[in-house]
Amino acid sequence: MGQKVLYALEIMGKGMGSIFAVIILITLIVLLMGKISEIRSKKKSQDNSAEQS
Repeated sequence: MGQKVLYALEIMGKGMGSIFAVIILITLIVLLMGKISEIRSKKKSQDNSAEQS
């Protein structure tokens, strides 16, 4: 009985670790997309101000 519980905890730990890793990956992707968007908006505003002057 104890061996089965340990095996189940091992599987559960791997599953929880995988979920944690995916959450971190998604968070990093969202942050990267925000940085890219910020850079593009700054570039557009610089282009617009250059056209107006």
